[in-house]
Amino acid sequence: MASASIPAYNSSPLENSSSQNASSESLKMEPLADVALLPGEERVIDKDIIYICPFNGALKGKVFITNYRLYFKSDRDHVVVLDVPLGTISRVEKMGGASSRGENSYGLDITCKDMRNLRFALKQEGHSRRDIFEILFKYAFPLSHGLQLFAFLSQEKFEENGWHVYKPMEEFRRQGLPTEKWRISFLNEDYKLCDTYPTILVVPFKATEDDLQKVATFRSRCRIPVLSWIHKDNQAVIVRCSQPLVGMSGKRNKDDERYLELIREANSTPKLTIFDARPNVNAVANKATGGGYEGDDAYQNAELVFLDIHNIHVMRESLKKLKDIVYPNVEEAHWLSSLESTHWLEHIKLVLSGAIQVADKVSSGSSVVVHCSDGWDRTAQLTSLAMLMLDSHYRTLRGFQVLLEKEWISFGHKFASRIGHGDKNHADQDRSPIFLQFIDCVWQMTKQFPTAFEFNERLLMVILDHLFSCRFGTFLYNCESVRDSNHLRLKTVSLWSLVNSDTSSYINPFYTEESSRVLYPVASMRHLELWVTYYIRWNPRIRQQQQSPVEQRYRELLALRDQYLKKLQELQLSDSAHSAHLSNSSASSASSATQHITHLHTPF
Repeated sequence: MASASIPAYNSSPLENSSSQNASSESLKMEPLADVALLPGEERVIDKDIIYICPFNGALKGKVFITNYRLYFKSDRDHVVVLDVPLGTISRVEKMGGASSRGENSYGLDITCKDMRNLRFALKQEGHSRRDIFEILFKYAFPLSHGLQLFAFLSQEKFEENGWHVYKPMEEFRRQGLPTEKWRISFLNEDYKLCDTYPTILVVPFKATEDDLQKVATFRSRCRIPVLSWIHKDNQAVIVRCSQPLVGMSGKRNKDDERYLELIREANSTPKLTIFDARPNVNAVANKATGGGYEGDDAYQNAELVFLDIHNIHVMRESLKKLKDIVYPNVEEAHWLSSLESTHWLEHIKLVLSGAIQVADKVSSGSSVVVHCSDGWDRTAQLTSLAMLMLDSHYRTLRGFQVLLEKEWISFGHKFASRIGHGDKNHADQDRSPIFLQFIDCVWQMTKQFPTAFEFNERLLMVILDHLFSCRFGTFLYNCESVRDSNHLRLKTVSLWSLVNSDTSSYINPFYTEESSRVLYPVASMRHLELWVTYYIRWNPRIRQQQQSPVEQRYRELLALRDQYLKKLQELQLSDSAHSAHLSNSSASSASSATQHITHLHTPF
């Protein structure tokens, strides 16, 4: 399956090109073997090495390692380039030993978080790999070695401060809050109510601060039900929380029951719908560890719906299976059955289907409560996707940034645990592709509604690249309280600084604004497809087919329009200059003629 040549083999071609669009004055980059160093990036080691390319075979070249990236460039005429942020690496292992036989059997195996593996070979004599292995291990996993993540070392500057994108009070005001039924609470200002929640919460108007504290004792991790979104017309709400602490004995809590009743009464919903993201059997099993779900006897004005979305461990294994069939080679003969065996699209379908049910209930005027176990994984997927379907603001470039900041980052999705930033423990059971799965669901929606989103696929890919890269502070740490204690917003740059300094790169040319439209994607296996341009992008054959010919032609026409407009401006300037010259010439001619006439008339 070897291809004749691979023109470029970048870890993040999208990110590289967009970073170059930041002002050259602020970036002050130094050259490093054809790649520009980021401000704050320092070269650590370079070494002659052989890259075992799965498409082109063994390639001799040189590898450079900095405190941010691994950069390899081959010596051949058709150059192969690897540009891999170290944060993307999940595992580094030694391949072979001093006595290993066979060509290129001694070296390093690198497992990445972005659907690929890298293999390098070195000469066997003199422990030639020891220095590069130790340096790579140290800088790929800085937190395991007492070092800082690169985001804290970066000196990048951008035109806009991305940390100002999301302001909770502004977003709640946009939604029309507070109202007579809902109020803003600052009880969690010091994270004393719940250390994984944001400081500003929206709660039922009739619920006192004392009520909130009582409810917190009955919800896992003290994650009480709070408002995420309100429908401007029918006042139905999306409320998120964690599971109730029912336990095996079936405990009840009158404060929690009354609190959910206040949520129901806020817009006179006949029955409050509680969407439990888990399969029924899992929810029952959680009772053994003190958790559980809302029983009919205790919550009589509520209906409970289980959405059958599996836990983080099932999702992790599913992605592993997907990686096995897409990298390095795709086996055409058994592709459909192989893809089906991963169950990845099946999980995407269940998440989308759950979000559709949430959006449909709210759209029809019924308030909903959404939770899973702790309310920071499947809950975030469901609330954010439902809000994306219901509210066109979140489908704009900046609105989508607000959605991520609000529902994922501020409400404590455990990015550090799920991704493992800077941590060498690749087998950690807390790792899981929950956020990747959400972005995949968003991509599925953009495919079904190509004119409904202001942003394009490129934005989604850049977000995922920097989910791993540790270049920006946006996705670091598990919750706001930890971010505040580490002064994240003062010491790091936001990903939105990069994006909003070059918005034209992330705009969907087919976007049509429709403010009141609710999107209901079709969540059936017949209408879902594998996101090839993300999952199989490292295959050079796939990469050559990435861009849609229609979009490519549209961009060509836009570029042509820009050229004509520029030419028109030049002609207008030239014309006005010529007109000015003619008027000046006319004026001077008239003046000299007047003088001449006067001179002629003088004798008379």
